[in-house]
Amino acid sequence: MKKIAVFCGSSLGFNDIYKNDAIKLGNHFIENNIGMVYGGGKIGMMGVLADTMLKKNGEVIGVIPGLLRHEEVAHTEITEMIVTKTMSKRKVKISKLVDGYIALPGGFGTLDEIFEALTLGQLGIESKPVGILNTNGFFNHLIKQLDVMVTEGYLKKSNKEMLIVSDSVDELCTLMLKYKAPIMTKVINKVVR
Repeated sequence: MKKIAVFCGSSLGFNDIYKNDAIKLGNHFIENNIGMVYGGGKIGMMGVLADTMLKKNGEVIGVIPGLLRHEEVAHTEITEMIVTKTMSKRKVKISKLVDGYIALPGGFGTLDEIFEALTLGQLGIESKPVGILNTNGFFNHLIKQLDVMVTEGYLKKSNKEMLIVSDSVDELCTLMLKYKAPIMTKVINKVVR
């Protein structure tokens, strides 16, 4: 994988363990010559990850919607900043640039972006690996909710298994490299007259 999108918070949270794993991920990308594409911010988890990579001359590409580009938010020292008109166009642009996706702890935006990546895989539109770095069990309840969705018939087990989960940076990246997308059956809508 040459470039990976990382979705994470614009906050650091209350526990340094999350920041420390963001630093580990940035260093892993540097050591393995992987570029990062992310939301373009300089604050929170996004800023820590970008700064970690920039200190070692890593490739960091930000994709930010114009409405968030004000100077308190946008990172001004990254390799490249791409400005989009909307959040939707931001996700499309990120999708075109990357070979996979990773979510670190974050809020609504992080969940929105990682679930869109999973949906693209579920529909067979993309076949890229989607991973969650489950630092400190941050995503445990989310993973349990996915199990409920399978049990109740709203999510196929094979689709849930598209999500790669690990609490280790090295293991997560190794699993993503080995990922083989399942063959999806395309649903054809028939018009009934």
